Order: sequence, then structure tokens, then C-alpha cells
Amino acid sequence: MNYKHDTHQITSLVFCTILLLVLNFSHAHAHSICIIGSGIGGASVAHFLRRYSSASQQNLIGKISIFERNGIVGGRMATVTISGETFEAGASILHPKNYHAVNYTEYLNLQAKKPSHSDDSLSLGIWDGHKFVYKTMNSNSKLPIVQRLVSFANSVMMFLRYGVSLFRMSSFVEETVNNFLRYYEDFESRPVFESVEEMLRWAGLFNLTTQTLGEKLVEVGLSPLLIQELSTVITRINYGQSVNISGLAGAVSLAGSGGGLWAVEGGNWQMAAGLINRSDVALHLHEEIETVSYLGDVYELNSTKGKSYNCQVTVVATPLDEINIRFNPVFSIPQRKLQHTHATFVRGLLNPAYFGMNKVSDIPELVGTTESIDVTFTSISILKKHENDMTYKIFSREPMSDALLDDIFSVRKETIKINWGAYPHYHAPEKYAPFILDGNHLYYVNAFENAASTMETSAVAAENIARLILSRLSAPVDFSLPKLKSSNSDLSKMHMDL
Repeated sequence: MNYKHDTHQITSLVFCTILLLVLNFSHAHAHSICIIGSGIGGASVAHFLRRYSSASQQNLIGKISIFERNGIVGGRMATVTISGETFEAGASILHPKNYHAVNYTEYLNLQAKKPSHSDDSLSLGIWDGHKFVYKTMNSNSKLPIVQRLVSFANSVMMFLRYGVSLFRMSSFVEETVNNFLRYYEDFESRPVFESVEEMLRWAGLFNLTTQTLGEKLVEVGLSPLLIQELSTVITRINYGQSVNISGLAGAVSLAGSGGGLWAVEGGNWQMAAGLINRSDVALHLHEEIETVSYLGDVYELNSTKGKSYNCQVTVVATPLDEINIRFNPVFSIPQRKLQHTHATFVRGLLNPAYFGMNKVSDIPELVGTTESIDVTFTSISILKKHENDMTYKIFSREPMSDALLDDIFSVRKETIKINWGAYPHYHAPEKYAPFILDGNHLYYVNAFENAASTMETSAVAAENIARLILSRLSAPVDFSLPKLKSSNSDLSKMHMDL
């Protein structure tokens, strides 16, 4: 008998069996992920899942699929083109301490720019529907020394009007920002959070969500005048709401009026597109998910295209408030209404007579408004000055009719209107949906939005969701951060202007 040949066959058979077992074991532990929504939240979940699972050397994450009902990625980050020029249409500004956004920008080789409305010499007017109750000085001079003098004079004027309340407001915002910075601490000191309440309490932010911003500002000693005027202007611009919003959202709004604000050159949407592009994701554009059913070991997702997908983990990274996904089994979350902001872009010239002025140049570059039934818009800002006219952005709670626009503008060459379901309608005390919607592996990034809604808070919530998924799928994962390769891939295929 040929013992050598038989031995070789047995050895080969054993080797193949072991290989199949290893492959099956690996496949069984590579979990498929479905993410609904391609905004900064969904893109960040995909990014951190890849990043952390790669660092751990564990084959935890297999295929990641992202479903986007629109034909573009970015969610509420979008651009608009008016008269051949591109401007931010949705989420527009980033704070210098938005460290996830800073890291994304560096990682993706994107360029940061200073928004047009962040200039220290920008003139401000507070409009009550009939007159400017407060108006800073304006100068058309391009000389830096003149701009600095005008900025200094405006600072003096503001101090004379609002006094030490300005410093108290600044201290309150700084304290809140410092608490928020705890979300960037090392993993050794920062736990994985299973609920929004736990996440807020750990950072010392929960109590701010139990009272209104107005109540908190009175508590820290701000004058009624500053609250009624400056604080109200800021919350109306950033959240379309009054100082009756919850305290944490209000503090985040006030932080968004400080110095050093920035945006991504070419559009903030590029952060989401870049993260998706670098995360080995199967992207399904124009595919809305209609149903999500838990089948015991997987979730079955059915789309409007009549297709079905099975995933072991499903992440909802879009607000559930105005979409019609049917879940089986059903679950309940606190009811929430979205605050709609109507963004109107106009190439033309404002009508100085509407504002009681003689010349267009007399109108402040940023017109904020008080909380009054006589006010027909939230804010008007200049996006760009041209030779004979300007490009403006108007925020309002209701659609701007053409008749109203014709009153406000003396010249209107081009107009674009966008209706955003922009952020929650805040009220204190806030209630939160759970991060884990069904007790299994159905996760909800946007639960955190009831605390505050920004690009950075979405990224912070998404990073926690990624850690939560990995920690619940397996034994402890090494969350050390490897050095990331940069990319300057062409992202234009993933996005188009509104």
C-alpha cells in the first residue's frame, strides 16, 4: 500500500478542514452593519467602526452599508449655487474646539476657511420689526487699522449697553465648552455610554437640559436687556428659537457666536463624503429604507427599490421625527417636533427704506432680530459683496413670500428657497430616546440631538455609538488610535448642489 500517498491525503484533508473552520469562525465574527443616513452622524459611525476595529486587530466589523434616500451625501450639510457661486445652505459654522471636525479636515486634506460673517469688524443691527434698537458702527474701509479701530469702538459701545453681563455670559459659555471637552478624553478615563442622560451627567451637562436658557442666564447674573436682545438674536440665528430653549442647546448656540469660527472650503458636506469614501462602505444613494424588522439574529431592511438587506447591526443616523420607517417589533420614543428653518438666498440689494435708512450701506451687514410678532424674518446676512449688488442669506421660521421679499429688497435678480427640518424644537426639561432602541443591536445616533444639535455633537454621539457597538459585540476592544492615512480623493461624485 502507498502509505505516503495516504498520509499526504489525510494531511491535506485536515489542513483544509482547519482552514474552513478558521474561515467560518472569522466570517461568523465579522458583523455586517447597516447605517440609515449619510450625514455627519452616519459617516462618523462608519469611520470610527473601521478605525477602532482595525486598531483592535479583531475581525469584528464586516461589510458596512449606508442607505441615503437622497441622491447626495451630507444630510443637513449642503451647498447652494446662486449666480454661479457656491455657499453653505445648511450647517454652516464650526467652533475652533470642534476637535472631531478639525481632525476630519486634516485627515481628508480639506482646507479650512473663515466664514464671511465671522469678521470682527462685521456690523450688527438688532431689528424689532420697526426700528434698530441697537446698531454698531460700520466702515467700508479695507485698511486693517481702520477696521481694528471700528471693532474697538463697537466693543466699547457694546460694553456701555450691556455692561459686565457680557463677561458673565462669556464665562458661562466657557464653562460649558470646557465640560463638553471631556468627550475628547482618553478611553481610560471616558466610559462607553448607553444613554444620553448618562453621557450628559458624566460631563456635568445634564442639569442644563432641565431649565431654559433664559432661566440659566438670569441665574448667572445677566441683565434682562442682554437676554432680550443679544442672547435672543444669537439663539434665533443658530436655532430659530428664543431663549426659552433648553439651557445646553442655548449655551451651544452662544458658543457659536464667538471668535475663531470656521468652515470647510468648498462645503462642509465634504467631511461626510470623505469619511464614507475612506471607510470601505457600500453606499446606496436614492434608496430609502421603508421597514426594519428584527428576525432574531439579523435585521431585515426593505427599501423603496423593492430590495432587501440583512445586517446584524442597524444604526439609525437620521432624525426619526419626519420619516416613515416602520419598525418590527415597534418601540416608543419621546415625541419630538423639528424646528423648521427657511433659508432664502437672494442676489440683489436690500431696500433701505424698509429699514428706515437712506442708503444700502447704512444697513448693517448682519441684521438680527428680537422675539416679536412684528418681525418677519430671523436674520439677514451678507454672504458676498459684488460690484453692484450682494448675495444675502435670510433665515425665517415661515416661508418668505415673494411679496414680502419685494418689500425687503429693492433689487432681486435671483432667489433660491430651502426648507430645512433643521433641529429639534427645544424645551426644558428635555426627554431622550435611548441610544439602543430595542435592547439588541438597533442604535440611534440622533437621540443626542435633544441635548444639542450641531455637526460636532453628531460626531461626538456617533463616536460613542461606534464604541458602544464594538463593546457589545465582543470582549473589550483596544480603542487606541492608529495614525491615519490621508486622502485627497475626488469627492465630487458623492455630492451635488441643492
